[in-house]
Amino acid sequence: MKTTGRKARRLAIGGRLAGLTIAVAGLAGCVQIETPDKPIEINLNINIKQEIVYRLDGDAKKLIEQNSSIF
Repeated sequence: MKTTGRKARRLAIGGRLAGLTIAVAGLAGCVQIETPDKPIEINLNINIKQEIVYRLDGDAKKLIEQNSSIF
C-alpha cells in the first residue's frame, strides 16, 4: 500500500519528533532535592507610610465641632 505525499510527510515529521524526544530524554540528568542544614532567612526591610487626607463638608465640620466629645 503506497502512502500519499501528505501522509508520508506526516510520518516523516512524526518520526523526527519521536527521535528528538528520545534524544532529549536521554540528555536529561537526575534531579536531587536536599534540605538545607540551616533555616532559610529572609530579611525584608519595608517602610510603610500612610497618609490620610480628608475633607469635610461645612455642615459636617460644624456638627463635629459642636459634638467634639463624641469623637
